[in-house]
Amino acid sequence: MFGGVPFPVLQKTNRTTLVEQVALQFQALIESGKWAVGSRIPAEPELVAELGVSRNTVREAVRALVHAGLLVPKQGDGTYVSSASILGVVLQRRVRQSSLMETLEVRYALEHEAARLAAIRRTQEDVDAMLLYLDTCEQAAKAKDTKTYVEADIRLHQAIVDATHNSLFIELYEQMTEALQESVNHLTEMICCASFHQSVHRDLVEAIMEQDPAKATNAVQRYMDHFREELKKE
Repeated sequence: MFGGVPFPVLQKTNRTTLVEQVALQFQALIESGKWAVGSRIPAEPELVAELGVSRNTVREAVRALVHAGLLVPKQGDGTYVSSASILGVVLQRRVRQSSLMETLEVRYALEHEAARLAAIRRTQEDVDAMLLYLDTCEQAAKAKDTKTYVEADIRLHQAIVDATHNSLFIELYEQMTEALQESVNHLTEMICCASFHQSVHRDLVEAIMEQDPAKATNAVQRYMDHFREELKKE
C-alpha cells in the first residue's frame, strides 16, 4: 500500500538476450547512418571477431533485422541495409497500399508546414544549402539530366525541412521521403524540365530567404496544384 492506494501488480523483467543486444547494436548503426541505406554490412566473420560472440548469435541478429525489413540478403553478395529505420519500413509498406494522389496529399501537408517554419527559423547556413541544391536543379534541367534533377530536388526539399530546426519533423520527413521515394521520383520526372517548376522553386527559396511564411506556403501550394494537374493528364 502507498498512501492508502494498493501498488499495481508488477511483472518481473526479462533479461535481454545476447542476440537482442547484438541486433540493437546493428539497429543503432543503421539509424545513425553509420551503416547507410544501400551499403553492405561487414561480413559475418568480421562481426563475430569484433563483437566477440558466436557466429550463430550474429546470424540470428542479422536474421531478426532482415525480418524487420532493415536488412536484405543478396545471394553470393552479402547483406545490405534496405531501410534507415523500423518506422521507414512501416511507412513503405503503408505507402504501397496508397494511390499516387494520396501520397501527394501527404507530401503537401508536410512541405506546406515545413516551408512556413523554415521561413521563420532559417539560418544563413540553411539558405546556402538551399541555393546549392536549387542551382543544381536548374543546371540539371537545362541539361535535361533527369536523374541529377530528381536527386537535387529531393535534397532541396530536405534542406527546407532541415531549416525548421525541429528534430522530430526532420526525422519524420526523412522516413516519409524514403517511403515515398518511388512516387516522388515519378512526380518529379514528369516536370523535370518545366520552366514553371523551376520558377516556383526559385520563388519558394526566395520567400524563405526573405522570411515570408505566407509567400513560402503559397509557392508550395502552386507546385502541388501543378502536380495534381499533371496527374490528371495521365
